[in-house]
Amino acid sequence: MKTLHAEAGWTIGALAERTGCNVPTIRYYEEIGLIPPAKRRPSGHRYYDAAAEELLTLIRHCREFGFPIEQVRELVSLARSDERDCFEAKDIAQAHLTTVRAKLKELRALERSLSRFVDSCSQMCAGGPAAQCTILKDLSLTNSPTAAKTGCWR
Repeated sequence: MKTLHAEAGWTIGALAERTGCNVPTIRYYEEIGLIPPAKRRPSGHRYYDAAAEELLTLIRHCREFGFPIEQVRELVSLARSDERDCFEAKDIAQAHLTTVRAKLKELRALERSLSRFVDSCSQMCAGGPAAQCTILKDLSLTNSPTAAKTGCWR
């Protein structure tokens, strides 16, 4: 006979509140094998323990830092292993940092282009007919010098 202690744990809703994840996300992570399947009560309802909370918190933090799911999967695997070297985690974080820096470079170029669009409009046509707006004209050019400088449109 199961004791109350053996079935202690949190419902999926309570786990969602405790970890800051929503219920569909928890179910998705279970479905793709990122977290182990929940234990089930005799009623069939899922319940989760402290290990699930810790794991889900790790995953949420990884996602907040923008790690893609496959890198999160590797980080989760590393967190569960005493045999693997922490340099593996460093390498994953370094690869993600490199990606983030490349995106930042693209975003800075995009910011400069948008700033030029706004400045051009302010100086040349603001308040005039929309069809004559320098922003719209520049965006419609096949080889827009402003857009081309961003390197973001591929």
